[in-house]
Amino acid sequence: MIKTFRDLEVYNEAYQLMLLIHRALKTFPVFERNDLSSQMRRASKSCSANIAEGWAKRVFEKEFKKYLNGAIGSANEMEVHIETARDLNYWQKDFCNDLLLRYQRLGGKLTNLRNNWK
Repeated sequence: MIKTFRDLEVYNEAYQLMLLIHRALKTFPVFERNDLSSQMRRASKSCSANIAEGWAKRVFEKEFKKYLNGAIGSANEMEVHIETARDLNYWQKDFCNDLLLRYQRLGGKLTNLRNNWK
């Protein structure tokens, strides 16, 4: 039974990805730490935060869906940032491809939740 946003599979996956991203960003070049790293930290946090905030407003269908759209947008944004990190050789290709697959799945699950809510 889902009692809080923490019971949502999409929230848990978004949160775990955020932790993984934050830990991995420590390996970025120093000159990227205030640019691409900052963008990635914010976008990865935004995904789980939008799910949590939207859950609080779930009784208002349009509001909840608005926040799910924000989470989907942040997941998509993370795909671009991960591709950038991969193509600039900041992270290993296999690591990036795994992250991309997880964010794509997360985006799909968020889309399904949005489309099937009520």
